[in-house]
Amino acid sequence: MVVYQQLAGKAAASIHGRLVDALRGEVTPERVLATPPAVLTAAGLSGAKAATVRALAEAVVGGDLRLERIGRLPDAEVVEHLVRVRGIGPWTADMFLLFVLGRLDVWPVGDYGVRVGFARAWGLPGIPSPKELAALGDPFRPYRSLVAWYCWRVLDQAVPAGTTG
Repeated sequence: MVVYQQLAGKAAASIHGRLVDALRGEVTPERVLATPPAVLTAAGLSGAKAATVRALAEAVVGGDLRLERIGRLPDAEVVEHLVRVRGIGPWTADMFLLFVLGRLDVWPVGDYGVRVGFARAWGLPGIPSPKELAALGDPFRPYRSLVAWYCWRVLDQAVPAGTTG
């Protein structure tokens, strides 16, 4: 999830592929820690993302973050554990809940794509703030993850400027 922070999907996927190659296909905390930071940045990670990936690996190896049991925790506790790691914030924790743990009621109000997609799908006059989107998501509990996916798909289907739909 860290690789995808603030990047378009295709660019992030390309960097992710180069990172997997740099780690020789062994994406483990131990391999990350054995890899020089310069190799991580050469794969396309920014210095900050490389530091976050290393901090995450250190937390796992040091036992501060136990990934083997994190999936059994409630959403709020998962977020609490993840954001303790330097460089991991609420957005990354939300993406972990959605894409890794497959949780059904994650509402990533900090995701700009969800905010824009929601505005388009529901014909809002402007893009809602994270606080506004939080309230707008309430009627969709306990399936807000599905609405987030829908919002992203709305953006995928957007008609390019200067064309007709």
